[in-house]
Amino acid sequence: MKKIILFLFIVFSQSTFSAAKITETEKLFATCKVWGFLKYYHPKIAGAEANWDKQLLEKLPKIEKAQTKEEFSLILENWIDDLGPIPEIAPIAVPKDVKFFDKNFDLSWFNNKLFSKKLSKKLKFIEENRFQSSEEFEYGFDGLKYVKNYFDLDYTTKGSRVLMLFGYWNLIEYYFPYKYVMDQKWDLSLEQSLPLIADAKSEADFYLALKKLTSKLNDSHVNTPIYGTKAAGRGLNYFPATGKIIEEKLVITEILGDSLAEAANIKIGDVITKINDKTVKEIIEENRDLICASNEASFLDKVVPIILRSESENVAVEFLKDGKYETKTMFWSDYHDSHRNEFKKGAIKPKEKFKVLDNNIGYVDMGAIKPRHIPDMINALKSTKAIVFDMRNYPNDTWKQISDFLNAEEKKFCDYTEPYLKYPGRYQWVDGRKCGFDNKDHYKGKVIVLLNEDSISQSEWTAMCFQTAGNTTIIGSQTAGTDGNAIDIDFKGYHTRYTGLGVYYPDGRETQRIGIVPDIEVKPTIKGIQEGKDEVLDRALLFVETGR
Repeated sequence: MKKIILFLFIVFSQSTFSAAKITETEKLFATCKVWGFLKYYHPKIAGAEANWDKQLLEKLPKIEKAQTKEEFSLILENWIDDLGPIPEIAPIAVPKDVKFFDKNFDLSWFNNKLFSKKLSKKLKFIEENRFQSSEEFEYGFDGLKYVKNYFDLDYTTKGSRVLMLFGYWNLIEYYFPYKYVMDQKWDLSLEQSLPLIADAKSEADFYLALKKLTSKLNDSHVNTPIYGTKAAGRGLNYFPATGKIIEEKLVITEILGDSLAEAANIKIGDVITKINDKTVKEIIEENRDLICASNEASFLDKVVPIILRSESENVAVEFLKDGKYETKTMFWSDYHDSHRNEFKKGAIKPKEKFKVLDNNIGYVDMGAIKPRHIPDMINALKSTKAIVFDMRNYPNDTWKQISDFLNAEEKKFCDYTEPYLKYPGRYQWVDGRKCGFDNKDHYKGKVIVLLNEDSISQSEWTAMCFQTAGNTTIIGSQTAGTDGNAIDIDFKGYHTRYTGLGVYYPDGRETQRIGIVPDIEVKPTIKGIQEGKDEVLDRALLFVETGR
């Protein structure tokens, strides 16, 4: 009797489980994975023989009606079958010279609990008989060639929002080299985004959900666009200066609008503690899931412009001066008014490209110097005992000329990982770049490179190049931690970007999120800024004289 009861219980439980309803998020999650996989793997879809976006929009209503995993799985099976037979080919051989980097690669989801065994086998068969791209990876590869029509989508409709999410999520899934160093699994980010995207009541809600999703990349190349009517910054008003976050306060480091700053008595070194009754710390935390950054240093750098802009012209700002708090209501100006030229960095006072400091020490502003200036720079600084390359900015593609001057011989300074297009989602190692040549007349003095959170991408890559000189010392603080080319993505009303190549030191050390690690760490202090000091440069000059 007990055996009969146990048998009936097992049968009842199995039938109940089999008929269990599945949620919309579960269905859309699994559909996104399958749709993206077929987009890049199925010979017909990857070969652009069908309008894959249109097919998704047609299938979504059927998927929404599916009540059980059996119904859902059958829809996907039939969808694949409708694409036609896939020729079975001989096992695809990997060239002997290909060395895979597989920290991003995982197709274990084929065994999703919602999939029938038949569907899982179909997916595996497609992987083994996948589309073989005839294209070679190029530095400018955008991975987005099948979604250019997303400009035309109407994001007030649910299907269009889901389509864009699927397109973007799968682009990152298969073509983002640093997926493996995200704080959060990309699958979880999809799961969290789906209900926000599906239920968005307006375009603004939709763009906000996308912004939250992009922040999960932990990649400082990813920008944080202003969505909706503020897409180009129109209608926003700005504080007439910029600064840095130090000790959870905003310290003014540069005046951008002279007349506006003078009218409000704003000076370098002023300390802001509140904006409209919100502390700087509170504003920082409010933007945690809206700003994409590789590390905390980059995040704090990116949050400053957000703190210093407002939709209102009249803004209450609390300052800390001489140990006392003082609040004043300020006039913040529209960037596009008559003061716009003042807001443009460097428009008022041209920067010196290079010079000789006291004690025969050379100084080069890497953000100002351009290739045409390098011969004069070399001639002026070749006899100095040290050269300080200030790279707390963005260089102008001068790495080759300068590194040829610094190096005694040719050296490799980086290796890359790039997409292996014949097996989407997999990356391969490729030789990176070299610098220098056999040069007996190379620079013999000390080489100092100044870096901080403003050192991003080409700055970091160039610093890696200069490190090959052998007598190079990095001084400053953590860099932005986003090394590689930036790939731009433009959709209707929305712009974003991400890093497309993986960049590593020749010994395999990572730079993404970590940045270029300083040999001597120095950060500006509030006191130093108020006293008009450049504490990072001062430390570099001390190192030149003392060797420590």
